[in-house]
Amino acid sequence: MNQFKALLLKEYKEAFRDKRALMVAMMMAVMAPVMIFALSKTMIKELVETPPIYVKVSGAEFAPKLIKQFKDENILLFADVPSEDKNLWHERNIEITIPETFAKDMIAGETIDIVLRTDYSDKAMNAPLRRIKDEIRNYARSIGYKRLLVRGVDIRLLKPVNLIEQNTALPSSNAMFISMMLGLYLLMAAFMSGLSVAIDSSAGERERNVLEMLLCQPVSTLKIVLAKLVGASTIAIIGVVLTLVLTSFSVGFVDLTKIGATFSLDAFTIAALIILLIPICFFASALQLFVSFQAKSFKEAQSTVSMIIMLPAMIPVALMFIDDKPKWLDWLPVSGQSLLMEDLFKGLPVDWFLVMATSLVTIAITIALVVILSIRLKSEKVVLALS
Repeated sequence: MNQFKALLLKEYKEAFRDKRALMVAMMMAVMAPVMIFALSKTMIKELVETPPIYVKVSGAEFAPKLIKQFKDENILLFADVPSEDKNLWHERNIEITIPETFAKDMIAGETIDIVLRTDYSDKAMNAPLRRIKDEIRNYARSIGYKRLLVRGVDIRLLKPVNLIEQNTALPSSNAMFISMMLGLYLLMAAFMSGLSVAIDSSAGERERNVLEMLLCQPVSTLKIVLAKLVGASTIAIIGVVLTLVLTSFSVGFVDLTKIGATFSLDAFTIAALIILLIPICFFASALQLFVSFQAKSFKEAQSTVSMIIMLPAMIPVALMFIDDKPKWLDWLPVSGQSLLMEDLFKGLPVDWFLVMATSLVTIAITIALVVILSIRLKSEKVVLALS
């Protein structure tokens, strides 16, 4: 036990000695709340607010009622654009062409072609175009209803079935965008926070000949690996906890009531998330140590291990596109934690059996990696990076 304490103390000193590397390790914990705050504000602004849209309209005088409906929805003529925004809307160049025969065709009950011209490949145009097209469709629908009424046709005939939607979701589940982002960032923090420590304590120590000197001491390779694992995992856990605390603080500045949602991280939720993510922190560090020791150099270890951080990003995204998820996904590392966090953020009861099951599977894989790595460290090929 004294040997393990000494090894662990050595790993902690190495981890906390380089303040710059530690700041990089905590970068995810700092950036995640900022990104969630910014994206949440942007999302709410797009859903709730209707900023002015300036359109170049040809033939506006032929459809004054349509132009008035545009104006009521803050869709204005290009002539009204403020001078400071003129260049922006000139580049966006949204054009609507209304034919001269608009009034004549309207009286005759004929179909009127209104041309909407712009660059549809520009993603910034999606929201303005959606609003413009919705208003044109609403205007056309209202004219159609009036034509039927004039002819003595009850417009209710067009809607034989009325669908009444009743949302049973809790207010907390309406903020699923924030929950999804937080779950993703927590998994990323578990993998990224201890990354630099894991690489430095494996491939880094091997290049500095520290590992060779350490293995010459009367201490088992299993204790060496465990000390390195606990050192890297501790930094990963700190990153996860810091992400949770800062996110809870930053989301408090977002007015989610505008979209009928609430989001808060109470003590129970934070505790459940930490219980879920602690095994992932150990699993991520064990995997990073295992891969780092297989690399031939420190630079190769950096490039190889960096690919591992794609796992917490790819797996949750892939799960979103699977409708009928196999049950075994609930047991696997990353996927199991991701699904459980999704239920937790929705306000559903925590399935503690699944929590225990996926945690045990994650811990079992971690133990297997540690044992295999401790055996491989007895080989000169691994210690000296021989081919």
